[in-house]
Amino acid sequence: MEETAKFQFRERSIGLRRGAPAIMGILNVTPDSFSDGGRFLECGQAIEHAKRMIAEGAAVIDIGGESTRPGFEPVPVQEEIRRVIPVIQGLREFSELPISIDTSKAAVAQAALEAGADIVNDVSALSDPAMAEVISRHHAGCIIMHSATLPQDADAPLEVTNWLARRLMEVQVLTRLPIEFFMADPGIGFGKNAIQNLAILHHLGELAASLPVTVLLAMSRKSFIGAVANAPSPAERLPGTIATALLTCQNCHLLRVHDVGAVRQALEVAEAIQNS
Repeated sequence: MEETAKFQFRERSIGLRRGAPAIMGILNVTPDSFSDGGRFLECGQAIEHAKRMIAEGAAVIDIGGESTRPGFEPVPVQEEIRRVIPVIQGLREFSELPISIDTSKAAVAQAALEAGADIVNDVSALSDPAMAEVISRHHAGCIIMHSATLPQDADAPLEVTNWLARRLMEVQVLTRLPIEFFMADPGIGFGKNAIQNLAILHHLGELAASLPVTVLLAMSRKSFIGAVANAPSPAERLPGTIATALLTCQNCHLLRVHDVGAVRQALEVAEAIQNS
């Protein structure tokens, strides 16, 4: 197992290890997310779900107020803020656990960080020109994701690795923050077909070894699982999510999932067997 790598945010950090990834619990306060849209729109329900995920072993809670599923409808800034801020504030009263805001809008990130969030999880890799300044001002952790559409004949693992390496250098310059403040996400399901997603997962170790940062893998209930296992509904994809977690855990530092308890148990049993 590799030594602990540091992911920094604000004035603190967490230690993360490839081979024993921590878990980021997904909390969507949206009506239209692909898997759990509408389940946690009410603030109290959302906070209770976050508490359950923490009890099940989540090390980070990722809160999003706008769906990023294919064909999603953009949400106005003020509506996105209205959805996420009470949940961040309520969760912060309960726990000091790191909170991530899943947004591509600098104004939403600003409001979330002021409310107590620590990390910006930006699927657009800081496409908003104001985002770098917001992250820099708050010394927030930042997750950079690859979302560009790949050509059908692309060498997906190589394309994604090279793009992330370039973008990490660019955003480090823009934010003037040390590299420990950044994490990379290969963007499974974004701009990639099922074959490309599988290839990236197969070569995840090479990607992780090539980048100077920790690696987040967000594969929970994704459509590539449905394509492989004939599971059209996201609710049917927990077994495939667990299989993916077990086969990739040696090559990532953080797993972003819906089913925290189930994935945590699978990882713990696998580790116990491996170390017995």
